[in-house]
Amino acid sequence: MSAELRQSPLDAIHRALGAKMVPFAGWTMPVEYGGLVAEHLAVRTAVGIFDVSHMGEILIQGRDALRFVQYVTCNDAARLVDGQAQYSGLLNERGGFVDDILVHRLAEDSYFLCVNAANTAKDAEWLRGHAAGFEVDIRDVSHEYAQLAVQGPRAVALVQSLTVEDITGLGYYRFRRDVVIAGITALVARTGYTGEDGVEIYCAPTDAERLWKALTEAGNPVPCGLGARNTLRLEARMALYGHEIDDTTTPLEADLGWICKLSKGDFLGRDALLRQQAAGLTRKLVGFEVEDRVPVRDGYPLVADGQEVGRVTSGSPSPFLRKNIGLAYLPIDKTAVGTQVFAIVRGREVPCRIVPTPFYKRPG
Repeated sequence: MSAELRQSPLDAIHRALGAKMVPFAGWTMPVEYGGLVAEHLAVRTAVGIFDVSHMGEILIQGRDALRFVQYVTCNDAARLVDGQAQYSGLLNERGGFVDDILVHRLAEDSYFLCVNAANTAKDAEWLRGHAAGFEVDIRDVSHEYAQLAVQGPRAVALVQSLTVEDITGLGYYRFRRDVVIAGITALVARTGYTGEDGVEIYCAPTDAERLWKALTEAGNPVPCGLGARNTLRLEARMALYGHEIDDTTTPLEADLGWICKLSKGDFLGRDALLRQQAAGLTRKLVGFEVEDRVPVRDGYPLVADGQEVGRVTSGSPSPFLRKNIGLAYLPIDKTAVGTQVFAIVRGREVPCRIVPTPFYKRPG
């Protein structure tokens, strides 16, 4: 393993728990502890705990902070109030994703961005490269934070049991600063990447072990790795950078047009999106079920009428739904629900059917 890989502040805990550690986005992180399926099902039915300290954090502050965030993101940050978060995108001039991000409004002149681990340095450089004319200070503050995700139907109650702050009353995509959990001060956001209720907790790296142990002792959450995180987000049809989205894919193609507020005024990528909208999409991200017991994996080709029409961006058995599912970009004329395509698996055509998504939506 490369010595250049970064370690989470929870690395010793992961190893003590017997986690299988893998290189990921420049870090060595746990992919699973005792079994991906058990971890996945724990989040769907009870509560799981993830170390997501590899995610990046960028702070944008200054008199023009809102105007700048409006310019570099495609969603409408002007709709946010203090303590509210928003899923958004940093787009390039072609309308492709530099990254997908969470924007947290700390104050009108202060925004806290959570970005993908592999993109943190690129995002910070991108932001600084477009800051001319704005009175803003942009700081990569990733080294100041560890991040735990507590997810599942019992997640909020678990965190609530360790604080006097009202976490159960925290709305979806709302967050609270300076929450004291088991004696540790943290930012708590009712967000997540699993399709379940839960929170994401940002704390000082030096507090991460104490927080993990306090949560574990209070509610016995199942430690979950990157493997379960991936299958959970796939069931919920949440995009993964480098798979469903990258600098060549636009939000309109990725069925994320709802995060593009084209009427808010000028922003990076807006003109390209308007042109694409006017011309009409030629491809679109869709979900499919495999009509076979054979799993269809990332990168497998999809064919129709004897011609390759796309490749699987994410494919896996679904532990909760107990079927094989996947996502892929296909030509528009192949995206209607019910359309059949075939995945090529070890030289064999495996039938797949386009289905509505998300594959899984939590009750209520």
